[in-house]
Amino acid sequence: MHCRSPTLPVLIAGAFSLACTAEPRSGLEPPAFDPNDPFVDTVAVVASIPGSPIPGLSRDQRQLFQEGMGVFAQPFTPATGLGPLFNANACGECHEDPVPGGPGDEVEVHATAFHAGSCQFLETHGGPVVQQDATPELQALGILREPIPEGATDTGLRRSPPVFGLGLLDAVSDRTIIALSRIRHQDGVHGRPAILPSGRVGRFGRKANTASLTEFNAGAFFAEMGVTNRLHPVEGTIAGQPLPPGVDLLTPEPEIDDAAFRAADLFVRFLAPVRPERQTDQTRQGRWLFREINCTSCHIPVLVTGFSRTEALRFKRIRAYSDLLLHDMGEAEADICDGVATPSEFRTQPLMGIRFQEGYMHDGAAETIGDAIQRHGGEAATIRDRFFNLIPSDQAALVAFVLTL
Repeated sequence: MHCRSPTLPVLIAGAFSLACTAEPRSGLEPPAFDPNDPFVDTVAVVASIPGSPIPGLSRDQRQLFQEGMGVFAQPFTPATGLGPLFNANACGECHEDPVPGGPGDEVEVHATAFHAGSCQFLETHGGPVVQQDATPELQALGILREPIPEGATDTGLRRSPPVFGLGLLDAVSDRTIIALSRIRHQDGVHGRPAILPSGRVGRFGRKANTASLTEFNAGAFFAEMGVTNRLHPVEGTIAGQPLPPGVDLLTPEPEIDDAAFRAADLFVRFLAPVRPERQTDQTRQGRWLFREINCTSCHIPVLVTGFSRTEALRFKRIRAYSDLLLHDMGEAEADICDGVATPSEFRTQPLMGIRFQEGYMHDGAAETIGDAIQRHGGEAATIRDRFFNLIPSDQAALVAFVLTL
């Protein structure tokens, strides 16, 4: 018996148990094309044109989406709140290819401390995001970037991913994510939900350290651009020390008003997932192999959203290719702890929009999909080995399928 992703009725029920095995094979032929296969989803929320809003929005919501796109793309300056330490001067600088909301080529530095199973963000020493640039006012004082915070035990690199479809991921219920963690796979895969101190389930960030999209976006304004907002109203520090006089040009706080922040937040919330490319005989073979060797143990093809105040996000299917759970990727991939995630644990990265990326994995250092698969250790080691046991044409088909997403 081969493991399949749970079907939608099972997900909605929210309680299930699944045990499965999948023997590595080579040169397999998929069964006849079945349009009712849950892996072939024709009703998921998608945009034919990347960068478009989700369908079903009201006229006012579409207007806010357009306004938010402007805020997302607008560069900040020191006079409008940038910095004084920052990684980028606009949301769109890191999420830009091929449209606002796509991936970028920026690589961030993060640092935390991990002691006896406890993770420390080192906020009082400037952590956990280590800003790599400074405004001219700060550079004039000889400060070109933020130092690694004192007490850090580990650092990690983070490549900017696409943000397509994040509003739909925000609308997936905690209950669904917890239910997914109850799946039992005989191949060693067993994800766990990132239950935060608030009791909510984390789902955003490479290590699922944030529960809601609004919190995630507010954190990005603050940590990436140094722009204070209603959720982060106090200016940051330099390695834990107060800012030198005269370098914070825009006061009082917050540096982005509620209307502009809300518009940017709604732009990301309403940004639709991209439609996968049309399938060929090769990619249909690859799609079947993706499931056959159990890549779907973590990269679940379809999730269903729960209740949302926004009707266009409510009870929708999304081709997420993620279970939003934390999985142990092995010691070779370990870098920082983050929230409740240990150094070797990472949230399953959604694959929607992956075809626009030029580097893969959390640090962007994997140059090909094959390289990324090779780095899947820990829980994924058995499935990784199944991929490399496939004949070359089957490996190529699976990779080709992933690059249609």
